[in-house]
Amino acid sequence: MPASTPGDAHGFRRRGVLFVLSSPSGAGKSTIARLLLADEPELDMSVSVTTRPPRENEVEGRDYHFVDLEEFRRMVADDEFLEWAHVFGHRYGTPRGQVEAMIAAGKDVLFDIDWQGAQQLFQIAGGDVVRVFIFPPSMTELRARLERRGTDAQDVIDARMERAANEVSHWDGYDYVLVNDDVERCFAGVKTILAAERLKRSRQTGLIGFIRRLTR
Repeated sequence: MPASTPGDAHGFRRRGVLFVLSSPSGAGKSTIARLLLADEPELDMSVSVTTRPPRENEVEGRDYHFVDLEEFRRMVADDEFLEWAHVFGHRYGTPRGQVEAMIAAGKDVLFDIDWQGAQQLFQIAGGDVVRVFIFPPSMTELRARLERRGTDAQDVIDARMERAANEVSHWDGYDYVLVNDDVERCFAGVKTILAAERLKRSRQTGLIGFIRRLTR
């Protein structure tokens, strides 16, 4: 899956990165994702398909692709998802065709998915996947953030906290972990990880040709 890099002046090409951000709801991964997309022109967001109704200010095709349950089931049956999961009574999935088109266009792809989706994606794409888990500074602070949102009833917040404990228990299935106690510092860490992964020798598909020219 080639993508352009500044090193192309030397004949380098590289494989694209499938860059996964996961965290419990309220830990800040959506904020980090928005900052990353604004700062990284070679990175595009994978827009998930969901059976959840759109929230206020959510836009079809930008935030999610909204479908009914029957259409989602059809997409599962037709193998149109790279990964999918059932979360809080709704289904979410990553459309295969969309991701393949972005990779073909030379883009890295950003995923905002949970540990189940990250695991499924890794099983399919292996070494092209980079998995980053973002912790909240504490579970007490996580609950406070959810309550400050003012969008969920207390029983929904309780369910999110219960799910958060389960999600945190899967931290060891990730390549990197960060604590989001300061959004700018966490963002800087994520950018460092992405930059390093883009430069990995295993992704430099044009390296052998360069070495042959260098040693003639």
